[in-house]
Amino acid sequence: MLIVNKLIPGGRGLAPVLVKRAAQVELDWDLRQRSRFEATDSLGRSLGVFLPRGTTARGGDVLVAEDGSLVRMLAAPQPVMVVRACAAHGTPFDLLRAAYHLGNRHVALELNPDHLKLEPDPVLADMLRQQHLIVSEALAAFEPEGGAYGQDGHGHGHGHGQDAASEPAQPTPVHGPGCSHDHDRDHGHGHGAKHDHPHDHPHGH
Repeated sequence: MLIVNKLIPGGRGLAPVLVKRAAQVELDWDLRQRSRFEATDSLGRSLGVFLPRGTTARGGDVLVAEDGSLVRMLAAPQPVMVVRACAAHGTPFDLLRAAYHLGNRHVALELNPDHLKLEPDPVLADMLRQQHLIVSEALAAFEPEGGAYGQDGHGHGHGHGQDAASEPAQPTPVHGPGCSHDHDRDHGHGHGAKHDHPHDHPHGH
């Protein structure tokens, strides 16, 4: 087993060619927030990772083994909920409000300019749908904000060399008994949708 005891955030200070040629290891968020775990890299080597407690690995970080070899960390696609504002029945402010309430619940949350990502939770999905937000399922890399979840030295939740997998592609709408929207077109809302709060929607949809 190859012992790993050092992490370089974003591969800072390393020659790009060395990082590009390094073996890779793809892990989901659950493993990347652990300081001790075992994994297998792209060369088939068993890794025993022993990092300082509280360390959180991000996509694009580089692990350094005791023998000096490098292993580039990738954020593995995993099930997530993608939350977007509804252009037909709401405003972008709805997304900001949702981020505030989710933060108050200490939910691990990835912030993006036009959407939020969080781990699947049916109760939270229903709450968000009741706020007339669009909740979808996707397989995507998950890089939640780091400030509330330990000092990992990154200062933010994403952006370290993420691959295209970090952006959800063609998410599938999540529906439930509490969802009153018609999701047949566009962002999942049709003109015949009914709402419990007509004053929120001046167009009467």
